[in-house]
Amino acid sequence: MKYNIRGQHIQVTEALREYVEKKTSRLEKYFEAPETSETNVTLSVTKGYHAVEVSIPLTGAMLRAEVKSEDMYASIDAVVDKLERQIRKHKTRVNRKIRNESGIRTFFKESGSTVRVLDEEEDFEVVRTKQFTFKPMDVEEAILQMNMVGHNFFVFANSDTKEVNVVYKRSDGKYGLIEQR
Repeated sequence: MKYNIRGQHIQVTEALREYVEKKTSRLEKYFEAPETSETNVTLSVTKGYHAVEVSIPLTGAMLRAEVKSEDMYASIDAVVDKLERQIRKHKTRVNRKIRNESGIRTFFKESGSTVRVLDEEEDFEVVRTKQFTFKPMDVEEAILQMNMVGHNFFVFANSDTKEVNVVYKRSDGKYGLIEQR
């Protein structure tokens, strides 16, 4: 894997860089072929919390995890564990799909023994369905509506583009907008 390691409000020392590369290289055992995409790692310190964000773009999928703790090395360990769980969960789903549809190639290596993690078999059960008519509004009004209902996101019909959009509250307290292509 190639690494793009950067720091926000922190100097990325050679020791930190080596630790990140050593820990994330643990993930390579799950891939069939060596990944050619660049693994993006962002280390940051905000208000005493050490955050590590890792994203690994794959063809047709994106692995991403973020962890905050009071220790940078503990955050690195936790984010790699989180990514490992994601990979195993995704691998289980892909392998189940292969058994059902047969013949789909996967990014992940087949292992001789089956390792089963309890949360890998989670069902995606829809427990509630809502239907409503989208009121055309601009982005600012959508943010106000989102804040009024106390949610972290809000789906609306954008009056400027006439498309369905989503505004959401980011972890840094700012807002994001998701638009259709």
